[in-house]
Amino acid sequence: MQISKLVQELYPDVQIKAVREREVETLGFISSQKTDIASFAEEKKFMKNIPKNVKLLLVNQDLECISSNLPDLGYVIVENPREAFWNLHNSLYENPIYIRKKRKTQISKTAKISPLAQIAPYNVVIGNGVSIEAFATIYENTIIEENCTVRSGCRIGSIGFMENKKGKYIETIKHYGGVILHKNVELQCNTCVDKAIFPWENTEIGEFTKIDNLVHIAHSVKIGKACLIAANTTIAGVCNIGDEVWIGLGSTVKNRVSIGDYARINMGSVVVENIKEGMSVSGNYAINHTEFLYYQMKLKKFSGGGCNNLTNSLEVAA
Repeated sequence: MQISKLVQELYPDVQIKAVREREVETLGFISSQKTDIASFAEEKKFMKNIPKNVKLLLVNQDLECISSNLPDLGYVIVENPREAFWNLHNSLYENPIYIRKKRKTQISKTAKISPLAQIAPYNVVIGNGVSIEAFATIYENTIIEENCTVRSGCRIGSIGFMENKKGKYIETIKHYGGVILHKNVELQCNTCVDKAIFPWENTEIGEFTKIDNLVHIAHSVKIGKACLIAANTTIAGVCNIGDEVWIGLGSTVKNRVSIGDYARINMGSVVVENIKEGMSVSGNYAINHTEFLYYQMKLKKFSGGGCNNLTNSLEVAA
C-alpha cells in the first residue's frame, strides 16, 4: 500500500508531503509485532526506539525534524496523524489488499451446535468436539479449536470499544481482526470476547483456559494457557496475560498491561501496571499482596477495628 496516495484521497484539498516513502503491507500500532507496517506518532516520546518492523509513520510538522534524522524510516506529514491514521483504517473496509478474504464457514461434523446459536456464514472455523449452547453468537473471523465449550449468551468476535474523535464527532473504529479460542477453552455464560482491530491480528485465548460468567475480554488481548478468570472480570485492550494466571472475581485490568506467568490477581483488584511472573497482587490500585495485607492491618489498628472509630480518628486528625 502507498500510504501518501491513500491519505491524499481522504484529504483531496490538502497538500500531503511524503519523505522516503516505501510501500507497506498493512497498518498497525508502533508496538505491533507485525512486519512492514505503517503507524502514527503525535508526540516526541513515541519517536524513541522505533522498531525496525515499522517502515513508515504519519507525523505532524512538529515531528518532521525528528523523523528526518531516522534514515531507515519513511514518513508522511499530516495535520492530525492519529485522526488521519484511523480515517485511513476505516476507509479500507472494502479494500481486498487490506481486509481478510471471505471464506465459507467450516463446522466440524462432531461439533454440537444449538439450533438457537448464531454462527456467521463466513470466516468461522469450528473444530472437532466443540460445544456451542443456545443464544451464543459467533461472528466473522473466529476460529474455535477442538473441544472448546461456549455456553449460553456468549459473544465471540464482536466489535470492541475503540473510538476516533473528529472535532465534535466520535467515530467508531472498525475491527477487521479475529478471535482464536485454542483447544479445550471453556467460556461460561454471557462472556464477551472482542475481535482484534487490525486484519492480521487476533484476540487469543490459550489452551485449557477457563473463563467464568460475564467476563469482558477486549480487542487484541492475548491470554496464555491454563488460566482461570473469575466472573465479572474486565480485561481491556491489547493486554498480554501469561500461562496459568489466576484473575479473581470482579477484577479490572487496564489496557496494554502485561501479566507474567503464574501471577495471581486477587478478588476485586484494579491492575494498572505490569505484573511480574509469580507475583500476587491485591487492591485498588493493585500492589503486592503481602504489602496490601500490611496496610490493611495498619488501617485496622488505626481505626480500632471499626469504621466509626476510623471516621472519628480522621476528624480529629483534620
